[in-house]
This record gives sequence, structure tokens and C-alpha cells, in this order.
Amino acid sequence: MKKVSLPPLGALRAFHMVAGSLSFKHAAEQLNVSATAVSHQIRLLESTLNCRVFERNARGVSLTETGNILYAGTKQAFTALEETMAQINHRQQSPALTITTTSNFLTNWLIPRLADFKTQFPAIDLRLHTSVERVDLTQRTVNIAIRYRETEEAGLHNTLLFEDRFLVVASPALGLTQPSDLLDVPLFHVENRHVPAESPDWANWKKRYGPDRLDVNKGVRFSDETHALQAAVAGQGVVIASELLAGDLLRRGMLITPFDAPLPGARYLFLTLEDSAQRADVRQLREWILQQMQH
Repeated sequence: MKKVSLPPLGALRAFHMVAGSLSFKHAAEQLNVSATAVSHQIRLLESTLNCRVFERNARGVSLTETGNILYAGTKQAFTALEETMAQINHRQQSPALTITTTSNFLTNWLIPRLADFKTQFPAIDLRLHTSVERVDLTQRTVNIAIRYRETEEAGLHNTLLFEDRFLVVASPALGLTQPSDLLDVPLFHVENRHVPAESPDWANWKKRYGPDRLDVNKGVRFSDETHALQAAVAGQGVVIASELLAGDLLRRGMLITPFDAPLPGARYLFLTLEDSAQRADVRQLREWILQQMQH
């Protein structure tokens, strides 16, 4: 079968733009050329095809029967080209990882260390998402979840990052040295903690450590652990906080643990789908977090 010669691509592109709007002027604006240049391309196309593709009259421009057939073909062809170019552009973009976690973990642990990650892995872009709702990884809207759980999650690749505890922390300015000192300072309460099941609250702490006269109902209530920690740094009271989330403040001496009286916590888990667990960028992030957790 004799090979069919294709019209020039520029002429097909001009035709496609005119056919889509039925306007030479609009097509010229879209192509950033003059209307005369568009008309020239259409004449070239009609000369190549040896037939007309547009009817021009006082009412405007319309497609001929041949024009309608050609427009159906150019829509398919240019749509396929646009999709191909989108795939190429996507492959050329820097890899990005979307992480979902809690705002407390993001604020108190991850954000202070992001500069180190970018230094080590400048080609990986992170997209950070926080939510109190559990994001379903199988929907593939996110790559990684860092969650606080007592047990591993079935159906996912689980990596243990940190075994947490809850500690009594306070500003050194308060001068606390023994549990009885708590009688004279405001207690901070963090509400809406769902993990671990045995809540790390003052009622459970009193059962283990006393003193008997401690009023566990007094004090200030916070919905966010980060805010409670900041108030503790300011010396306004004492809070039972996650060892991981308070870690940087403890290392910098802004908070202290005035007595060794921990409550059990849960686990920070790094979760991915099994089929993406060994992706190079996922593995690099996981290993970097594990390394940082050991510091």
C-alpha cells in the first residue's frame, strides 16, 4: 500500500486551533502569530490535501465534511502528544515524597531536621501533610505515613522508628526535685490522646507515683501537645509529654525531667505500601529518619 504523505505539522496545528474555535483570530492569538500566518497555513494544508477544510462566509467559519474528518484525527493526535509530553515532563521532575503525619510530630521533630535532609538528598522534594484522620495509603495520594500505634498495621510495610515513653517535664526555673513539689505548680493536661490505650494522664501517673494529695483535676487543658510544651518552657506549669516530642527541648536544657517517673507510650511507625517500600527515595528517607532517631 502506498504510504500516505502527511501535511506539515505546523499546518495541522493551525487547522486544529481554528477548528476548535471556528475563528482564525482566536487561533492566531493562541498560537501567538498573526491571522495572516494562520490563513497561510490553512491554504498550505488545503493545497496539500487538494480540498477545502473550511467554508468561509459572512456568518463566519465552518468545517467542511473533510474538515470534520480531519478534526477528529487531529484531536486524537494532539491529545496523545500532550499526554506523552506530560509523561516526559513528569519523569524529568525531581522526585517528590508525600508524607502524612501528626502536626505534633511534624512541628517538634521533623521540621527542625529538614535542613539536614535537604543537604543530604537535595533531589528529593518532600510534601508534608498533617491530619488527625487516618489516610488510606492504598489510595496512593500519599507515599508514607508516620503514625503513633501500639501495634503494627496489617497489610503495610512497617518499620519501627521509636519506642516512646511519657515523662514529666518542666522548666528548670520551677526547681522541681520530687513528686511532692507538684502540689505547688499548675498541672497541664493534653486532651484527645487516643494512644496508648492506658492514657498518659495525671490520674494514671498519680496511681503509680503519688503523692496522694495531688489534685489531678486542677490545671490548664490543651488540645495540642505542642502548645502545652511551649507553656512548660515558659515556666507556667508542668506536663506529661512524649519523650520523642520533648526530646529537643530536653537536650537544649529548656525543659528537664525532675524525677524518673515515666509512663508507657506507644510506637512511632514508618508505614508504606509493600510495593513501594524499597523505592530508592523511600528507603533513603526511612534510613535517614532511623539515623536521626538515634541521635
